[in-house]
Amino acid sequence: MQKQASHEPSASPVSDAAPEGQATGGSFRFPPRGEPVITGINRVGLFALYMKEVRRFLKVQTQTIWAPAVTTLLFLVIFTVALGREGREVLGVPFASFVAPGLIVMGMMQNAFANSSFSLLSGKIQGTIIDLLMPPLSPGELMTGIVAAAVTRAIAVGCTVALAMLLWPGVTLSTAHAWAIVWFGLMGSVMLSLLGLGTSIWAEKFDHNAAITNFVIAPLSLLSGTFYVIDNLAPAFQAVSRANPFFYVISGFRYGFLGESDIGGRGDVMAAAIGLGVFNLAIAVAVYVILKSGWKLKS
Repeated sequence: MQKQASHEPSASPVSDAAPEGQATGGSFRFPPRGEPVITGINRVGLFALYMKEVRRFLKVQTQTIWAPAVTTLLFLVIFTVALGREGREVLGVPFASFVAPGLIVMGMMQNAFANSSFSLLSGKIQGTIIDLLMPPLSPGELMTGIVAAAVTRAIAVGCTVALAMLLWPGVTLSTAHAWAIVWFGLMGSVMLSLLGLGTSIWAEKFDHNAAITNFVIAPLSLLSGTFYVIDNLAPAFQAVSRANPFFYVISGFRYGFLGESDIGGRGDVMAAAIGLGVFNLAIAVAVYVILKSGWKLKS
């Protein structure tokens, strides 16, 4: 007796009730086009970008970490010999102890700028910018990874410079206000990291980057009260110095070591700390908007 053929519909290899992105019946269902696979913060990608940037400057640590320590120590030696003779004191401490904190945070800021200003610019010049733009990273994650790596380099340089300073006789790095050391050091590093990232977006060749370093960053660093107190300046130049955000970073950082600052009293230092935080937030928003627009990156 012959069996009747079954007319029941065969099961679909992919069930409509199966969750998207799961294997069903030996097949895999992809999410609809345009629907993001990664939601929230891409922690894996962010950490990978951060480690890429950190390993980049660690591969040449002689140039990126140890060389700034030697250069800064030479600054200390030269200015101490030239201006610190006969037991000269500034803000109630020997000149060497006065100038050391400013040199430390100045080295931190300059290296933070150098690290972040190289990231996108090198990709544009070498034609590898696609390696940063194609991964599933949002503009905020891209900015965070680059800035965090630059701040890491700044901290490494700061610690190395501080150790180098301790080798010079007459330098005392005692802590008066730890919060000021951490906050102003961090704010200075973040500020220059963001400015460096903005420069990296704008620049089209290394000459553009060098121009910002030589004509903007270096003068603002050296004319910010690193080697002097602004009370010795004429009133007009004091007003110019107080318009320089580098002045508040260096003076606030010095306040953390000495307990004294030419910003003013404790209330003035607290106001400067808050002001730097707001200033950095404004820069971060501006850099984020530019980065999101793809200006000079996706053209």
